[in-house]
Amino acid sequence: MNLLNSVPLSGSGLLEDAPLICFSHLRWDFVLQRPQHLMQRFSRERPVFFFEEFIPTDHPLAYLEIHPFEGTSVKAVRPRIPNGWSEADREAALGKLLDELITLYGGKRPILWFYTPLMFAFARHVDALAVVYDCMDELANFKFAPANLKASEQTLIAAADVVFTGGISLFEAKREQHDNIHPFPSGVDSHHFRAARNVLPEPWDQVDIPHPRLGYYGVIDERLDLDLIESAAAARPGYSFIFLGPVVKISPDDLPRAANIHYLGQKTYGDLPAYLSGWEATLMPFALNDATRFISPTKTPEYLAAGRPIAGTKIVDVVRGYGDVPGVFLANDPQTFAEACDAALHISRNDETWLQAVDDILARSSWESTFRKMSALVEEAAAQKVLSRGLPQRFSAHTQRPAPGSYDYLIVGAGFAGSVLAERLASDGGRKVLVCDKRPHIGGNAYDHYDDAGILVHKYGPHIFHTNSEDVVAYLSRFTAWRPYEHRVLAQVGALRLPIPINRTTLNALYGLDLQDELAAARFLADRAEPCDPVTTSRDVVISQIGSGLYRTFFEGYTRKQWGLDASKLDKSVTARVPTRTDTDDRYFLDRFQAMPLAGYTRMFERMLDHENITVMVGTDFADLKQEGLASHTIFTGPIDEYFGHCLGRLPYRSLEFHHETHDARRLLPVGVINFPSEDVRYTRVTEYKHLTGQVHPKTSISYEYARAEGDPYYPIPRPENQALYRQYEFLARAQSDVTFVGRLGTYKYYNMDQVVGQALATYRRLKLRHEAGKAFAGARHE
Repeated sequence: MNLLNSVPLSGSGLLEDAPLICFSHLRWDFVLQRPQHLMQRFSRERPVFFFEEFIPTDHPLAYLEIHPFEGTSVKAVRPRIPNGWSEADREAALGKLLDELITLYGGKRPILWFYTPLMFAFARHVDALAVVYDCMDELANFKFAPANLKASEQTLIAAADVVFTGGISLFEAKREQHDNIHPFPSGVDSHHFRAARNVLPEPWDQVDIPHPRLGYYGVIDERLDLDLIESAAAARPGYSFIFLGPVVKISPDDLPRAANIHYLGQKTYGDLPAYLSGWEATLMPFALNDATRFISPTKTPEYLAAGRPIAGTKIVDVVRGYGDVPGVFLANDPQTFAEACDAALHISRNDETWLQAVDDILARSSWESTFRKMSALVEEAAAQKVLSRGLPQRFSAHTQRPAPGSYDYLIVGAGFAGSVLAERLASDGGRKVLVCDKRPHIGGNAYDHYDDAGILVHKYGPHIFHTNSEDVVAYLSRFTAWRPYEHRVLAQVGALRLPIPINRTTLNALYGLDLQDELAAARFLADRAEPCDPVTTSRDVVISQIGSGLYRTFFEGYTRKQWGLDASKLDKSVTARVPTRTDTDDRYFLDRFQAMPLAGYTRMFERMLDHENITVMVGTDFADLKQEGLASHTIFTGPIDEYFGHCLGRLPYRSLEFHHETHDARRLLPVGVINFPSEDVRYTRVTEYKHLTGQVHPKTSISYEYARAEGDPYYPIPRPENQALYRQYEFLARAQSDVTFVGRLGTYKYYNMDQVVGQALATYRRLKLRHEAGKAFAGARHE
């Protein structure tokens, strides 16, 4: 079972029935491409209006034309603006027409989706559920691009809740401009184009064109290398070169002409398979210029779905995505491009096995899959936008004490252990529960809040949720939706920032190596390993696996700062939590489920504790309630030695201190956390929270983390003598029938969050069985 797909990843239902208004520089009935593929799919679940560029009119008033088209529920909206109006008057009129459209169709807050930044100026006043910028191409690099296009794009990006790009190169060029940006290269409707692998009726205007044929379809504009086309046709006079599509922004007189070059005009999307069926190979003769620097042609996967090899030029994203795919032949100069045409025709005639690899790739590239992923990201962005408008509610301190015996359970601590048990006892067990916490908030160390700048931060350092437990995910999903997040950490080593846990990338960068595979990396580490027998300490674990050199670089100083002890003084479990890898996987965790609560941890805890049987008292110390007899049973999630008044001595804990800062920058770090292994740096790590939360904000907040000997207890210190002392407290605890100890501090174990939840759920099951057994015993006595 895929855990990530087993639970909702976004604010389900938030966008239900919300209209989507798509602003496009392209006409709906021009060439069917990315906007049409996506908007048709969005129209299955909501009204979609395709708001096109204005059309001048001789009518004295501005008005809207709304065009339905057969075969789709998308409505094309075509504003008509009187001739001669100034730009200011035109923009004002377009804004009013947009408002009328929204009012006409129910007045619901819409999703605004932009393909052109130029239309944002008249739409920015709309109270949108979400603003989406789908940057399909770098329009500023196209011929006749307006001078204000780049400035308009910057304004749109600053206001957008989520940004998509039409390819990887475009994503890389813009990734630093937005907090929530995602690459979506062109998808493919494989079923539609796969029909071309069969013999289809020949279109009338192609039937007399000689074979072999190489064809192109799409817009014919400045992005095509006309000289290359002319040279190829001249070099291969026996081949027919066919071009389908409208001629735009260039003169038809500039097109290369020859007896074996055929321009058949624009065709409908439905007709394309019939033309492809009659071609032996396909063409992508793009020029390498500013207009093509970031393109990711939709026709690439479409040609391949049709089973037709490709002769094309080395467009960056084509090389990256398809350069190694059988049947794709790329070349830039006239001679090698002609040879690429030869190779494409040869494989078409003599080899069908190449299609198996192609189909495996295309199976992961459908428009349907792209739509689903985009839809989830839009819903997530809208949910975060709504939730960030108001601060999480606070459970306030109760000044009036409840009467003795008012509750079945008194739970000390409103973190994961206490909150899970409170919810289960109240909602499933029907018990009256009082939860107290000496801090002024719920959530324990996982508490998050919006700081003064409006940025969601974790007050007590980064908390990254990850688990392999389906039960834990299913349980927590009752109280939160999720946003996928895979945690990545870099270690600052001198001037280098290297992936941690150590992987092959780390080794290559640190030592200037070129380890090509896992076997080479494993041999490199084995040569440096220093066997220890037995392996008992954290130092032994690292030295025995990767040697003292890497131990000193990444572990020695960090461990001393974090724990106040050398790794040779700590149990082996400490460094075993950070394994060394021989691949290039740079994720910090490898669990099947990795995600963050969409609205934050505090909201999740609020929902968990929102029950009529639960009373929460924050800012309240257990010591003030202990003698009041409020409940017959206590669940204690604090330090077990504290409960017993440290009668056997104090258990050692490690504490933490956090210094939070807000910076007037969109982003400071390349990943969520940077570790600082060197003892020359006082703090252990720096966290930038927007990586974790996905929040879109013009500023950013970070925290510096310092380990301390004194302060609130965070981590039990894993040493044999500490465990021996804990076992003495555990013996005392077993003699107490009216108290249960749970959680990191209550059981003196270095648990992850999911493990605490699992422990709490297991504890509830045991308590429930005890209740049921007690009832059965009482019933038997009564009889």
